[in-house]
Amino acid sequence: MSRVLAFASAALLLSAGVATFRTAAQDEPAVAQQAAPSCDKSMLVNFEISSRDGQPLREAPVWQTSDGSAFFFQAGMTIDADGAPNAYNPDNTGLDDLANAGEPGHWQGIVQDEMGEPFVQGLDDPFPGYYVSCTSLVDRSRRPNDPRRYVDASKVPYVVLPGGLARAGGMHLGDLALVTNQRNGASSYAIFADVGTFGEGSIALADNLGIHSDARIGGTRGGILYVLFPHSGDGTPHTADEISGLAGKHVESWGGPARLDACLRN
Repeated sequence: MSRVLAFASAALLLSAGVATFRTAAQDEPAVAQQAAPSCDKSMLVNFEISSRDGQPLREAPVWQTSDGSAFFFQAGMTIDADGAPNAYNPDNTGLDDLANAGEPGHWQGIVQDEMGEPFVQGLDDPFPGYYVSCTSLVDRSRRPNDPRRYVDASKVPYVVLPGGLARAGGMHLGDLALVTNQRNGASSYAIFADVGTFGEGSIALADNLGIHSDARIGGTRGGILYVLFPHSGDGTPHTADEISGLAGKHVESWGGPARLDACLRN
């Protein structure tokens, strides 16, 4: 199954800057159409977006369905390389700038030993000499210094959420998401795999959405719709194909494109 989302009977359209879905039923006579689903929603939080030095920049409304089954917002996307085995190395020639992983004694995107020293991959690891980069979602059957314990940003489409927003929305690591690039219509299923900044996604997610995926210079300032589904996962990592299958079933049972369209229009 393709990692890029493809609704068999739905095409993404842009109308007045809002993403909507047109289903096959809309092309049939009105008598054959069922009543459009409704979507009661309210504002979950007006999330304050700050600069890297902590200065407030603007607020972004985050909306939640009345039953708490989904919340959604529009933002840009910065690119996260964490979890990729070639994300960081001592020479700073990895996928991402080493500065984004923290600094000696305060590493955030790199696994450390008891002395605070970064683990370095050995000859039997995917990228010998590179640091072991981590994500918040892990495979607990593997050791902390095993690069395979973490969600590989270069292969798995995942989203990043601030911890406070995830808690407010009831989102847990391993829950599922649907992300849409409103500028080109590309959509992708994803998994919530890392805690960090507002409006951030993995390299693989950016690739699926047609966004420049270089973790150092890529990303986009706006036009990305994030739809998150609390309590939709099992708390464990999955492959891209597994995410596509699991999320596809969940979204369809949730109401599919028709319900999402109603939520965005109301």
